Amino acid sequence: MSLRLGIDIGTSGIRTAVLDAEGVVISTARATHEVQDPCWVDANGWWRAVQSCIGAQAKALKSCGRDLTEVTRIGVDGTSGTMVLTDADLAPVTGALMYNSGGFVEEAARIAAHAPEIHITKGSNSVLGRALRLQAQDVDHQARFLLHQADFIIAKLRGQGCISDHNNALKLGFDPVADRWPDWFERTGLNTALLPQVRPAGAVIGEISPQVAADLGFNAQSVIHAGTTDSVAAFLAAAPLDEGAAVTSLGTTLAIKMLSKARIDDPSIGLYSHKLGDFWLAGGASNTGGGVLAHLFSSDELVALSAQIDPDVASDLDYYPLLKPGERFPFNDPNRPPIMTPRPDDDVAFLHGLLESIARIEACCYAAITERGGGVPSALFTAGGGASNPVWTKIRARVLGIAPKPAIEPEAAIGVARLIG
Repeated sequence: MSLRLGIDIGTSGIRTAVLDAEGVVISTARATHEVQDPCWVDANGWWRAVQSCIGAQAKALKSCGRDLTEVTRIGVDGTSGTMVLTDADLAPVTGALMYNSGGFVEEAARIAAHAPEIHITKGSNSVLGRALRLQAQDVDHQARFLLHQADFIIAKLRGQGCISDHNNALKLGFDPVADRWPDWFERTGLNTALLPQVRPAGAVIGEISPQVAADLGFNAQSVIHAGTTDSVAAFLAAAPLDEGAAVTSLGTTLAIKMLSKARIDDPSIGLYSHKLGDFWLAGGASNTGGGVLAHLFSSDELVALSAQIDPDVASDLDYYPLLKPGERFPFNDPNRPPIMTPRPDDDVAFLHGLLESIARIEACCYAAITERGGGVPSALFTAGGGASNPVWTKIRARVLGIAPKPAIEPEAAIGVARLIG
């Protein structure tokens, strides 16, 4: 029986899931990212972590009486907007720039001089600005491929670049309706020869490299599919493909997705739509979320303090919890400051204020989609670590006016495996 493997490259680590032909989860595995120098993210570290996770997956399959050689399809998702430049042999020639990097002021000015008045590539945290910064760092002009995080892993699996997908390429400026890159890109100074070919998310793109198959234990005929972003994969795991279905991912950051018949785009607030079959997946990602909570409290503290909160009573504290200045959605403002004061002496009250404030930001995100013609959520599912906090779930239900349901499946790796089914 053929199996399919989903590889999820998240903020904190790698997760994999193997599904059978009927979509039943056979086994899962995980591995942590290597410790990275904050000034230099080594993309090869992603590949080593993926290899480690696949090794763990092989052991998990063996315990089920199955084997990696039964895997006939492989899909990958990665963090949206994370990218690196490589040479023709897929060796990184720059450090990677992560999804939450910003400060591309000079690049933003060059983009603004040529882009349409409203465009997803504008702003100082622009993905296109990130690409221009990477190009400037390639002082020896060795780069041949501009690869998103998922693209890089797919290229390593295939032993060749350079293919991306509609979802990862969206923020870089690819138009999934016209099916092309903008014709003004060259005027920004971007070397457009670096840009990947773009395929629909989940499309077949080729077989695994024979050498990689031999090294990792895969079948040499395993097929590699075009990838997607981590938030799209999380949606596919968490919710049915029904119009109005919405997913909030409460991970390190807060990600919002809602399935709509309408394409909703408003780059001025960080709202955009991914193409997903006959639907559009409208939403965006905020820099608030569980990362702020983890910075302020230990896991045990979060559990103990949450248990003392009355979720039926609104907090009068109005925060905008961020680890550092800068927000993406529902406000596209690279300078938006964190607001976590005044801090009460009582940590229970402080956490209550943080949880309620993040819920208000979530509500603002969905309101932005509704106001622009995307409709209202008919069902709300929650993925990520925050879904396990029952007090926060009750707070969110009160603030949002809809009771969140647990994700159908919790792992984005399962979602990307479903995508390639």
